[in-house]
Amino acid sequence: MESLTSHTDYGAVGLNKSGVDPDPMIEFAAWLAAAEQAGLYEPNAMVVGTVDPDGRPSSRTVLLKGLDGSGFEFVSNYGSHKGRALAANPGVSLLFPWFAMQRQVIVYGTAHPTDAATSDAYFARRPRAARIAAVASDQSQPIASRALLEEQVCRVEARYPGDTDIPRPDDWGGYRVTPHAIEFWQGRTSRLHDRLRFTAAAAGGWTLERLQP
Repeated sequence: MESLTSHTDYGAVGLNKSGVDPDPMIEFAAWLAAAEQAGLYEPNAMVVGTVDPDGRPSSRTVLLKGLDGSGFEFVSNYGSHKGRALAANPGVSLLFPWFAMQRQVIVYGTAHPTDAATSDAYFARRPRAARIAAVASDQSQPIASRALLEEQVCRVEARYPGDTDIPRPDDWGGYRVTPHAIEFWQGRTSRLHDRLRFTAAAAGGWTLERLQP
């Protein structure tokens, strides 16, 4: 096996317990805003990790669609690979890889489908072509060719011509992740990275501890 030795030595910007908000959701919102202001491509992109019914882990990149003081939201097809995994095991991780800023955030939590009204609102805000794609695609299922997929799209377009309303499919909707731990990571020189982990306390609120790199 070829040895890969290339690496970048990170900077001197530190992350201290005294410098973060005691509420990790407020701190996360500030980090996300900083990533947006820095012009990072798709700053709300996150890697969602799940475990399927057979105990096999998998991950994929999706977009964070909603954020408030108590959770994170994204959308998916419920019959997709991640949808089936979450139905069997709602434990989930979310990784925000802001490499250009030498930062990352990892969220550990539990995912559950949002209510129908929330899912309807997310679907209505999608561009029309994306709504058509959500109806046309049987996500994660095999298909023989790209041409067959495009034929499915054409059939949906014919079913909903012009500005005809496209209803949200029953198997498409939002997920809400309620976090039980959130780790903020800041790259430092010599691989002595700063890691601060918030853990939800049983009595409410959060505890904060520093982790060794």
